[in-house]
Amino acid sequence: MEYFVQQLINGITLGAIYGLIAIGYTMVYGIIGMINFAHGEIYMIGAFISLIAFLVVGAAGITYVPLALLLVLVVAMFFTALYGWAVERIAYRPLRGSFRLAPLISAIGMSIVLQNYVQLVQGARVKPLPPVIRGGFTVMEADGFAVSLSYLQIIIVVVTLALMAGFTYLITRTSLGRAQRATEQDMTMASLLGVNVDRIVSATFVIGASLAAVAGMMVTLYYGVVDFYIGFLAGIKAFTAAVLGGIGSLPGAMLGGLLIGLIEAFWSGYFTIEYKDVAAFSILVLVLIFRPSGLLGRPEIEKV
Repeated sequence: MEYFVQQLINGITLGAIYGLIAIGYTMVYGIIGMINFAHGEIYMIGAFISLIAFLVVGAAGITYVPLALLLVLVVAMFFTALYGWAVERIAYRPLRGSFRLAPLISAIGMSIVLQNYVQLVQGARVKPLPPVIRGGFTVMEADGFAVSLSYLQIIIVVVTLALMAGFTYLITRTSLGRAQRATEQDMTMASLLGVNVDRIVSATFVIGASLAAVAGMMVTLYYGVVDFYIGFLAGIKAFTAAVLGGIGSLPGAMLGGLLIGLIEAFWSGYFTIEYKDVAAFSILVLVLIFRPSGLLGRPEIEKV
């Protein structure tokens, strides 16, 4: 039982990170109906910016941890949002009226460009970060096995829940959210009614990149290492989470992220860790076979 609870805690923590990345995929798909395959690299850039910001904050002599975390978070979200905005302007906006495969190919090309750009600028070696948040407490203990819950895991889950609540409010209660929902339903009609579609699409990319920056910062704190390749696998898993939960559904993206995190944690804990990715993708295949729209997704209705 204690081992099960420990894997549950680990899975929820990992799933919260995947869910934040998956929201970026599902937002872009919900607005323009296309997958931003460069989003994983945006998350990777957010992790690197967080690492650099931590080093700068440490060099500046800021040792109060809450203030340092807040400064790093703001810096990471700002600069990563700029990258997200640039991806939309370069890879998507010029091709918005083209055939559907053109932006997809462009996004894959942008993903490769960003990955190699970071490799050239930062190098191919793994970049370490000393532990910033230490400590935790023991949830339960039996037969010499202690179930630990670290303060960092609590922060990750709490921040994820807070961001989900704030983002839900943004979508359902603000003028930006109404404009996004109108653009999602009918981009042409929204434009005719006065909605600045270009601005809304750019804002969607910026918000998704900001959430990816939060996930990048959390991963940097949680694992203590980053490299130029972390965006590829995490991006694929987050995309899997978005599809599993129902592409286009924000609660579905978070649910899918939690499920992927739990599957990985339990498979790694009870079976061979080398096949944890196979297990996650196998669950996705089964869901798509029996429920193609995902767990919380709605089937698309073709309007004629």
